[in-house]
Amino acid sequence: MTDMPAPPLSGPDAIRDSYLAQVRRKRLYSGLALLLFVALMASGFVITDDRNAGSFWSGLHNIFDFPSAVISEAWAKRDQLPGHIVHYFPSLIETINIAAVSTLVGGLIALVLSLLATRGLARWPRLMPVFRRTMDIMRAVPEIVIALVLIYMMGGGPVPAVVAIAFHTGGALGKLFSEVNENASLKPVEGLESVGASWFQRMWLGVIPQVAPNYLSYALLRFEINIRASAILGFVGAGGIGYELKNTMSWGMGKFDEAAAIFILLFGAIVVFDQLSSHYRNRLTAGART
Repeated sequence: MTDMPAPPLSGPDAIRDSYLAQVRRKRLYSGLALLLFVALMASGFVITDDRNAGSFWSGLHNIFDFPSAVISEAWAKRDQLPGHIVHYFPSLIETINIAAVSTLVGGLIALVLSLLATRGLARWPRLMPVFRRTMDIMRAVPEIVIALVLIYMMGGGPVPAVVAIAFHTGGALGKLFSEVNENASLKPVEGLESVGASWFQRMWLGVIPQVAPNYLSYALLRFEINIRASAILGFVGAGGIGYELKNTMSWGMGKFDEAAAIFILLFGAIVVFDQLSSHYRNRLTAGART
């Protein structure tokens, strides 16, 4: 007498077995991904050590030498720090201005591109992929690469930094704005279209009031990022407090107290604007939900 196959499970037992199988499969995939990550990290360290002629690990213990030198010299000349802070404060203002202008220009570019790249809102639906790929390219190119090219063409100064950061900001904010646009209700747009409103009027009156709080929230977050980016671009000659920091660090010992003053200014500015933007972002997003 042959054994009859067991009937397939049904009901809660089948659901439980299916769930456990999915959990085991997820753990297996997670373990494989972790092993791959560890292997890539290990190979990266090996390649880095080889390219540095084996000096990566041997020099790793010197990582705190520069910070300790800056702190010790700044402490020895601590009575001069207030004067250095006052001296370099205009350079900080220049860095903040670069970040503010580039955020404003990049935000306007992002607003237009995001509306043209959103399904249901696009002025020319067939060109949506073109505008989306344009935003991809804009945010894929690092600011420092654009700034170096512009500095080679135009010379040093804040203008290359503004153009470079605004270009990257347009692509980054455009992606975020387009995701916000997709959650906007189309009923006001359809109502305006039924009475003969132009595309600009439909966007300005039917979409912008819905998405403005989220737009401003993302723009404030990007403003924080751009302050740091403008300071970094100063190292390649784009002006601002980063340029002054590069000069003081290049001199080495004897100028580390001035470098410490610049670090204090930059850190303080980032903390202040981080707190301010976080406060206003919370208010904007809370107002948008109510």
